[in-house]
Amino acid sequence: MSEQHVRNRPASHVIDAAVRELTAKFGNQVVTSQAVRHQHGHNLSWTPNQSPDAVVYPQSTEEVAEIVRICLSHDVPVIPFGTGTSLEGHVNAPYGGVSVDVSQMKEILAVNVDDLDCVVQPGVTRKALNDYLRDTGLFFPIDPGADASIGGMTSTRASGTNAVRYGTMKDNVLSLTVVTPDGKIVKTARRARKSSAGYDLTRLFVGAEGTLGIITEITLRLYGIPEAISAATCQFPTLKAACDTVIETIQSGLGIARIEFVDEMSVRAMNNYSKLGLAEVPTLFLEFHGTEAGVEEQVKRFGEMAAERGGGPFTWATKPEDRNKMWQARHDMFWAMQTLKPRPDMSSFATDVCVPISRLADCVTETQKDAEQHGVISAILGHVGDGNFHSGPVFDPKDPADVAKAQAFAERLVDRALKMGGTCTGEHGVGQAKIKFMKVEHSPETLDLMRTIKRAIDPKNIMNPGKVLDA
Repeated sequence: MSEQHVRNRPASHVIDAAVRELTAKFGNQVVTSQAVRHQHGHNLSWTPNQSPDAVVYPQSTEEVAEIVRICLSHDVPVIPFGTGTSLEGHVNAPYGGVSVDVSQMKEILAVNVDDLDCVVQPGVTRKALNDYLRDTGLFFPIDPGADASIGGMTSTRASGTNAVRYGTMKDNVLSLTVVTPDGKIVKTARRARKSSAGYDLTRLFVGAEGTLGIITEITLRLYGIPEAISAATCQFPTLKAACDTVIETIQSGLGIARIEFVDEMSVRAMNNYSKLGLAEVPTLFLEFHGTEAGVEEQVKRFGEMAAERGGGPFTWATKPEDRNKMWQARHDMFWAMQTLKPRPDMSSFATDVCVPISRLADCVTETQKDAEQHGVISAILGHVGDGNFHSGPVFDPKDPADVAKAQAFAERLVDRALKMGGTCTGEHGVGQAKIKFMKVEHSPETLDLMRTIKRAIDPKNIMNPGKVLDA
C-alpha cells in the first residue's frame, strides 16, 4: 500500500478553483466571509483558531457527497462541522480547506416506536430530539453538557451523565449513512439490534472524529421514559469518601442511572453561576430510574453506603422542574467555571481522562493535590460512575509562564491516568490537542493499524487531516 498522502496547505489558486466550483454548484450555500470562517475554526481548547477557506451548508446526503467529490478532485481538505462544541480542536483547519457544516441537515427522518429506535440527520441536536420524542414515551439518554448535534456526538463517541446506566454513543448507534472520502455513500448496517454479517463498520466511524468520512444519517437506540425518577445531591466530608462511595455503588451492581461528582471548587462555581446554594464540600449528584418500588430500594441501599462514609444529608429533587434545574447546573459547568477566574481577562479550558473504577479515588485525590501544590486553579468534576472525570485549569493566556503551568498540569493529569491503566480521554476525543498522547497510550503496532485503516479509506488524506493521528 502506498504511503499516506503528505498533507500540505493547498496553493491559493487551488483553493480558489475549488471554491469557484462549489459556488457554481451550490450558490449561496457557500460562504467565504471572514467572520463565518473564523467561527468554524473556533474551539474551546488552547489550540489557536485555524479557519477554513470556505464553509458549505449542504441540505442532503447527496449534496455532501458532491461537495466531497469536488474537494477530492482539487485535493482540498474537508472538515466536518456540527455545532462546534467540541473541546480538543476537532473543527480547526490546520491545512485550510472547506468546512462542511451539516447544521441545516436537521430532520428527524423516522421514529419507530415499537422498535425503540429513530433515524435522524446529523444536525439534529440532543435537546431537539428529546423534545420531539416527548409525546411518544421514549427518550434518547446520551447528554454531553452542550446541546451538541447528534452527528458530532457520534463522531466524538460522546458520553454524558447517563452513561453509567445507558452507555455512550458507541452503545446506542445502530447504523450510519456515511459519505466516504471518495464521495461514495455507504450504509454501515441495518436497523436490527444485532448482526454477525461482516465487519462492524458502524463502530469504525463512531469516534473517528470525521477523519474517515462525514456522517449524514444516524439510527439511534431509544428507551422508554422510566415510571419513576428520583434525583438528589449528597454531600461528603472528603473527596475520597465521595469517590469510594461511587466505587462501591458500581461494584455492588446498584442500577443507578446517574452519579456525578463535583469537588468543592466546582460547587462554588455552580453556586456562582446557577444559584444552587449548596455547601462547598465534595458532592455527588444522583438519579435513580425504574419502578416506584425499584427506585425506593435503590435509594435505600445507596443511602446506607453513603452513610458509612459520612455522606449526607440528601437534598431530593422529585419535581421535574427541580431535577431539570439541578442537571442543567451540572451541564453548565464549563460556563460556571469561568466564574472562578480571578480576572476577567483570564481563560480556562476543559480536559478529561478516564481510569478503571478501582483507581478513581486515587486519581482524583492526586489530581487535586497536584493543583494545590502547583498553584493551579482547577475544578474537578465528572461522570465518575464509569471512571471519567474532568478538570478545568484557569490561566492567563497572555502570560506564557501561566499557559505553560496550566498545560503542564493537564499533561500530568494524562500521565497519571495512563499509569493507572486509564486513557487520555474518556469522551472529549483526541482532536489536535491530544495527538501526542496517542503514542504513550497505544503501541506502535496499534497506531500503525490505525494509520493503515486511514490510508485505505482516505489515501489522499483530505478528511479532517491533522486530527487523531500524526502523519
